[in-house]
Amino acid sequence: MTVSIKTPQEIETMRIAGRLASEVLDYITPYVVAGVTTEELDTLCHRYMVDVQKTIPAPLNYAPSGHTPYPKSICTSVNHQICHGVPGPKKLKNGDIVNLDITVIYEGYHGDTSRMFYVGEPSIQAKRLCEVTYEAMWRGIDEVKPGAHLGDIGFAIQKLAEGVGYSIVREFCGHGIGAKFHENPQVLHYGRRGTGMELKPGMIFTIEPMINAGKAAIRHLPDGWTITTKDGSLSAQWEHTVLVTGDGYEVLTVSAGSPPKPVYRFGS
Repeated sequence: MTVSIKTPQEIETMRIAGRLASEVLDYITPYVVAGVTTEELDTLCHRYMVDVQKTIPAPLNYAPSGHTPYPKSICTSVNHQICHGVPGPKKLKNGDIVNLDITVIYEGYHGDTSRMFYVGEPSIQAKRLCEVTYEAMWRGIDEVKPGAHLGDIGFAIQKLAEGVGYSIVREFCGHGIGAKFHENPQVLHYGRRGTGMELKPGMIFTIEPMINAGKAAIRHLPDGWTITTKDGSLSAQWEHTVLVTGDGYEVLTVSAGSPPKPVYRFGS
């Protein structure tokens, strides 16, 4: 498996792409309210990317092998939807949780990030799931350094999530990213320490755990894209794009509105 080591110029371009992706989430935050449709959120994000940032929405018409082209510019996954939710006419309601997944292309390079949003006041259970998932992502990020292994990232995420009674979605994972939307390596959100590829400076990949409140089993919706929990339980996901540096990591998908790194408080 070949994994591209990014040049200093590529890294600088991807810093900008990552910040721009995060700024789309900053921009859309005030619009994520009860009564808005996910289609309206998609339209707003599309206009912001194309007209204001002059970036390209990477998901629009994206068509990996065996898939119909993705019809929208962002992914909106609500409640029991795990990932790749297609924006549509259904209105968000008070208590919903929703993941907005943004990928922009800037000067030929991708920036990829997602956040969870609360619509009004979430239930205690929904809020806890979102907070645990955010912490799990960061525990995975904290494993990133030269000489570490991909399995270290998955182990840290799995230990926390399963330790508090949640389950890890195994069919989808993080991925290398750069001039292509999805590159090697695959970054699993479960695993064993010391296994998998060794990390080297200049690698860039996403860490994006999908964690279910119930069982890990998934269901594919007829639209060909949206993935839900099979048992109808809530699911949450957060995502950052991460660079392996000479002595650790740098999170590339940060902007003025990015939530700060959490104080660790779940699990052991």
